[in-house]
Amino acid sequence: MVSIKDVAKRAGVAISTVSKVLNHYPNVSEETKQRVNEAVEALNFMPNSVAAALSSKQSGRVALLLKLNRKTQASDEINMQYLSGAIHKAKELGMDVVTFFYSMFEGKSEEEITRYLLSQSIHGIIIYGMSRRDKVLHKLIDSQAFKAVAVDTPVFNESTSSVWINQEQAQYDVARRTVEQNGSKSILYIAGRRDGYVSGERLKGIQRLAEEKGLKLLVRNGESSELRARNITFQNAKNKDAVVCACDLMAIGAMRALTEMDIFRPVCGFDGIILMGYAGKQMNTVRQDFAGISSAAVEELHRLMEGGEGRNLVLGYDLVRMKYLDIIC
Repeated sequence: MVSIKDVAKRAGVAISTVSKVLNHYPNVSEETKQRVNEAVEALNFMPNSVAAALSSKQSGRVALLLKLNRKTQASDEINMQYLSGAIHKAKELGMDVVTFFYSMFEGKSEEEITRYLLSQSIHGIIIYGMSRRDKVLHKLIDSQAFKAVAVDTPVFNESTSSVWINQEQAQYDVARRTVEQNGSKSILYIAGRRDGYVSGERLKGIQRLAEEKGLKLLVRNGESSELRARNITFQNAKNKDAVVCACDLMAIGAMRALTEMDIFRPVCGFDGIILMGYAGKQMNTVRQDFAGISSAAVEELHRLMEGGEGRNLVLGYDLVRMKYLDIIC
């Protein structure tokens, strides 16, 4: 039986290109279309139900691609909020969603992932938390074989939208509030993952604040690890006026270390996860509406699948102090 892979091989193109031609994508040259169509005819290839579904104008299956943190379960709250927002919006729009995890595609090429998703009748993809290191996923987006939305990643093209908050400004705002409330002059900043887009933007935010306020800034990389942030705090916080962390988990690790050291330093985090309410002391943080962000991502993907063009969509955020009584039910 002739497959889409056979057509791609005969035409001398990628599987994703065959998919584009079969589904009448506009950004394919006439020469390439001709080669693919000639291969289809020569091989007597009959597009299966996947291709037939892809060529229809109806909303179809959507893949939610999530990254699990294998080192801690504490951050799973964010993924659960993502799922909740996506599922509710998809139901409202009559879209079928299927959940996948990054680990399922480890070691696979862009063509292998494309082929697998096509076999699952996937029309569009929402990718959560893609980093610079996820090169195969970048290739998948660049191929434009699927309509896609990248959450927390500033990547967009004709077929792909980006959905996130202004990470740089949010980090600037929460750190500024913490510094001004306490008259801090020297800051220990515990940054997130080196390869993360959000980490890079947040680092820009604290650097801008330090420059504007004339603050002494010491940056250490915590890799979004509570344990690493705890150790960094033990080593560096004594001679600093405040500790600013690029995520709530690290803020909790820093606060616990300060408590054990029996010294007070204001600490602020980023994300607004429920766990912050149990940290023992109130801390400023940036609260992101993860369910709302995910809902917006599904709505954006629906717009793309209806013929819209990709764009960079920036949503809002709140500055809060997480309180125990505010989070219990």
